Amino acid sequence: SRSMEPGEPREPREPGPGAETAAAPRWEEAKTFYDNLAPKKKPKSPKPQNAVTIAVSSRALFRMDEEQRIYTEQGVEEYVRYQLEHENEPFSPGPAFPFVKALEAVNKRLRELYPDSDDIFDIVLVTNNHAQVGVRLINSINHYDLFVERFCMTGGNSPICYLKAYHTNLYLSADAEKVREAIDEGIAAATIFSPSRDVAVSQSQLRVAFDGDAVLFSDESERIVKAHGLDRFFEHEKAHENKPLAQGPLKGFLEALGRLQKKFYSKGLRLECPIRTYLVTARSAASSGARALKTLRSWGLETDEALFLAGAPKGPLLEKIRPHIFFDDQMFHVAGAQEMGTVAAHVPYGVAQAPRRTAPAKQAPSTQ
Repeated sequence: SRSMEPGEPREPREPGPGAETAAAPRWEEAKTFYDNLAPKKKPKSPKPQNAVTIAVSSRALFRMDEEQRIYTEQGVEEYVRYQLEHENEPFSPGPAFPFVKALEAVNKRLRELYPDSDDIFDIVLVTNNHAQVGVRLINSINHYDLFVERFCMTGGNSPICYLKAYHTNLYLSADAEKVREAIDEGIAAATIFSPSRDVAVSQSQLRVAFDGDAVLFSDESERIVKAHGLDRFFEHEKAHENKPLAQGPLKGFLEALGRLQKKFYSKGLRLECPIRTYLVTARSAASSGARALKTLRSWGLETDEALFLAGAPKGPLLEKIRPHIFFDDQMFHVAGAQEMGTVAAHVPYGVAQAPRRTAPAKQAPSTQ
């Protein structure tokens, strides 16, 4: 071979064996790097008329105690100013936060089984906050990677008139007056309360517990107790055992949960279903339980578990169940659940609410 003269151009060399395969991993690494920088694609929002819509107020989803104090004591202008100054600070999770996360876990399973179906949970943030506060709410939702695409911010006006337009199946709020307005409009609603202590709940199974009378059922039987006492109540229930009770405000929500459960059952996943429902009632099984169960059966509904406590406290049983939310029409039971670490929601419906509904306590305006 001859030696090369100085300055003589070199001939291009053929790529050696393995050069292409060596370049491929580098390209794949670069692609993965830039894919990780790109915003994650979120699933599309379902059509509202097909979904199970859960409307949640901002104070139900997030803790806003300090912000509410400023609103009450210093007024709306100072409140908005404070929110703008802190809009890059995410809110802490509120009482409805674990419930919403559990809804999203169910949605993930449903999308895996039924990729093209809109029959899933759709979460809507409903608040009478001003739109300026919306940036902090959006930042908080993105911080926790929540899939909440629908917002309703009404700038100080009541949002209740919008709930039917959103096809709302359940409305949760920290504002008792707004919840009463929703109940009066025929919308399933409850005032949600934070537990007195934090208790770990399931990350993979949505658990919802319901009281029976004045929640799933009408308050017919409670009226008998109030007017005539327990003995007359037992006689009444025995005589009407085969007559279904009228529906209560949350019957439709249980029905929606049952519809989604059946989507898992049809895939042979009854035992692995990520939705579990409970009836937790003060009724006695022998004397008045049959009518409750037969009423559910007449509606084509069921709960996975039925607990008849015969007047015993509900808190200890709920501590074992660890539901994401428990609905009851009596604040006595709501407070008992709170003490044991359960997120409880008050349903202001029926004869037990009559004194409060005829002479409601004056409340400070709220930011929901």
